[in-house]
Amino acid sequence: MKILPTSSIPEYPRRRIAMLCLLALIAALMSLCFGAVSVAPGEIWKILTGELRGTPEARIILYSRLPRTLGCLLAGAALAVSGAVIQGVLHNPLAAPNVIGVNSGAGLMVALCCAVNPTSVKVIPFAAFLGALVAALLIFSIAERTGASRMTLVLAGIAISGMFGAGIDAVVTVFPDALNGYSDFRIGGFNNLAMSRIIPASWVILAALLGTFLLSGGLDLLALGEETAHALGLPVRRVRFLLLACAAALAGAAVSFAGLLGFVGLIVPHMMRRLVGEESLSLLFASAFGGASLVTFCDLAARTLFAPYVLPVGIVLSLLGGGFFIWLLTRRRGGTHG
Repeated sequence: MKILPTSSIPEYPRRRIAMLCLLALIAALMSLCFGAVSVAPGEIWKILTGELRGTPEARIILYSRLPRTLGCLLAGAALAVSGAVIQGVLHNPLAAPNVIGVNSGAGLMVALCCAVNPTSVKVIPFAAFLGALVAALLIFSIAERTGASRMTLVLAGIAISGMFGAGIDAVVTVFPDALNGYSDFRIGGFNNLAMSRIIPASWVILAALLGTFLLSGGLDLLALGEETAHALGLPVRRVRFLLLACAAALAGAAVSFAGLLGFVGLIVPHMMRRLVGEESLSLLFASAFGGASLVTFCDLAARTLFAPYVLPVGIVLSLLGGGFFIWLLTRRRGGTHG
């Protein structure tokens, strides 16, 4: 398969992407520093390099905050890039992994995998990928065969999401121990997250991110329309499938350890388009850093602003995303028939 070469990122977006990268690093540092017990940045460095071992602060950082922070960064980047790809492939700015049922498809496969073999931690990200891919292909098939409008596609996604959600409920009803902390999984969050759950998913996320960046040139051509992309030599169906597969892998891997986090894939790509423009490679890099920053800051707020209570970050994201989705619907009501 020959794909036209990906263009380099122009200087102006490059500076903004660098700022977003710095913002993600600041969010990660704040996540490690702040909580019920504050830890100074200097101590964190000594803990990570092994100079401080066996102290209460070291145990807090290594076994609680470090896995949580890495989970926030990975899930945020994965869901945001997945949303940017899905919006580009479907030509629908209202699409997102949680809106069209991709997250729920992944969640159903996670529930089934846990019910069949609760100890198969390494298999869960791949099972989630299969569930997410089935949901993405189902929605794409509906869009391609019916020429569905933006609003119809969203409504179809909500219906599919409800069906997969019912499947998750059925699995948990029959196998009550399939998903420990089921309510947290449904809301989405990073409580009690361990490195053993993050590492298998991280490889899937990194590979899918690399694939998405390599296919960004194809995503730009798809934005020109199917006929134009064909005329320019792009194998449209194959590239669409590969892009959807990468988006499904990203969303599925994130769901496997973060649960059904909502609206990250909807909010972040829209914000990043205003910041760096429509060019796909710039948008994908900006979405990765922007999504990582958003989820990490929201998680930090959820566990510090309401102390001693720790809210699942999914609650904060749903409050932000619900309002943003309503605004987006009303702003684009003139385009619901196209």
